[in-house]
Amino acid sequence: MINTLQENVAIILPENGLEEKLNQSQRENRKLSIKLGFDPTAPDLHLGHAVVLKKLKQFQDLGHQIIIVVGSFTARIGDPTGKNKARKPLSTEDVQHNAQTYINQLSKVIDVEKTKIVFNSDWLDALSFSEVIQLMSKVTVAQLMHRNDFNKRFTENTPIAMHELVYPILQGFDSVKIECDIEMGGTDQLFNCTMGRQLQEVHQMPAQIVMCMPLLKGLDGKEKMSKSLNNIIGLTDEPNEMFGKTMSIPDALIEEFIDLATDLSVEEKAGLKSRIDNGENPMNIKKLIAKNIIRQYHDETAGENAEMFFNNQFQNKNFEEKAFEPISIDTLHHVQHTTTLVELCHQLKNDLSKSAVRRLIISGGVQMNSIKMTEPDQEIELLKETKIKIGKRNFFELV
Repeated sequence: MINTLQENVAIILPENGLEEKLNQSQRENRKLSIKLGFDPTAPDLHLGHAVVLKKLKQFQDLGHQIIIVVGSFTARIGDPTGKNKARKPLSTEDVQHNAQTYINQLSKVIDVEKTKIVFNSDWLDALSFSEVIQLMSKVTVAQLMHRNDFNKRFTENTPIAMHELVYPILQGFDSVKIECDIEMGGTDQLFNCTMGRQLQEVHQMPAQIVMCMPLLKGLDGKEKMSKSLNNIIGLTDEPNEMFGKTMSIPDALIEEFIDLATDLSVEEKAGLKSRIDNGENPMNIKKLIAKNIIRQYHDETAGENAEMFFNNQFQNKNFEEKAFEPISIDTLHHVQHTTTLVELCHQLKNDLSKSAVRRLIISGGVQMNSIKMTEPDQEIELLKETKIKIGKRNFFELV
């Protein structure tokens, strides 16, 4: 059991803490309280979030209590973790909308019916100013400056606002309020999670242990998966989109996806890695990973169908034979009977900025009726049955 719980975990603090907590659970015949906190800053969960959620599911399957702490208060401050400037705080309305979306998506991985969901505004809003000062007195500035991003910004004379310094203290206080045994997070949350240990000890409580999971890299193979970097595979993405995105990952990312994105057994994972080492075409392995991901968040049939679609769309057919998404000309906003290529592509792919679309066109990433288009400001007449390919996976037909 403990080997399964330790699989893929990057950091356990203290090192023997998990074994001690599990033994304590058996001695006292009680469930452990496992905490995951998140600020609802963007309303979509992706495979990076799922790395931690799947570990929570293992604890849940063993009968322990999962507690999701929604940062309904702290999101209005903004977590500075990994940032070189203060993050824009969210409005109460944004927090509520995003939190509900998160909670709905959690059911993709964990059993929400058995999960306790709490909002930290319930206790943080109730603190008086004197109580906030007392809480801050438990932590020194020197301790806060041990955090890498604070230290870096201080060294580089980049401003650090006082509310940013308070953020990890408030996150740690969440652990005090819910009497947490284990706090989960990504490795970038290590400092914030250890703050919970410190504040629990100050309040004469048993200190939680910290378990940090690796940060799954995004589709670019460089940065961690993040919606702000547009490099994610979302848990609610359609199967064809999931499959295509998985096939686009760099070969260097295959083993990381095997370990962190699939739910294969240890033996199955080792088998796939062995096939890579023996020189098998990486595309074959990516297809297996893609089908496994789709099975987790949709079903097995969806994975098989997505593979067939991919083979037909990207491997077997010429331009005219591909499947194009019909787009009514009347639905294109701010587009007349003629427009520029960059404006048309931006309307069709509004998740990309206009500058990103312009770069894509210049680099040869746009085709119209099988002809490569490289002039962003070229005038385009909007005609029915015009077929447009944008990037590698986006096919549209004007109707």
